Amino acid sequence: MKLNQESSPTTNTITAHGDGYVDINLQRHTSSVMIEPEGPVREWPVNAFDQLTPENFAMLGENAPEVVIFGTGAKLRFPHPRLTAPLMARGIGVEAMDSGAACRTYNILMQEDRRVVAVILIEAH
Repeated sequence: MKLNQESSPTTNTITAHGDGYVDINLQRHTSSVMIEPEGPVREWPVNAFDQLTPENFAMLGENAPEVVIFGTGAKLRFPHPRLTAPLMARGIGVEAMDSGAACRTYNILMQEDRRVVAVILIEAH
């Protein structure tokens, strides 16, 4: 799905998403990514939901976001609480949603100047 969001050269905006990809600032990514409003888009080293580890989630709190948006793919799945508990103990909210909803939510929060991190899981087929 193409999002009608205009891209800014100074912020990371999700401009499209679909099965097996997400476009950030019109650049296609075909592996899982970690997105913050500013800075580089980073690869998130996860290619399957059942391989998630506490370390995967720990890296999401590095810049002390208010909230982490976890795009779980085509369908909504919830990570085990042991994976997200360390973030929540630091006062960082964690919201899981399907990747389409995660992309839209990230863009809205980013435009509101919220400290948000989104991770979009793209599973290897």
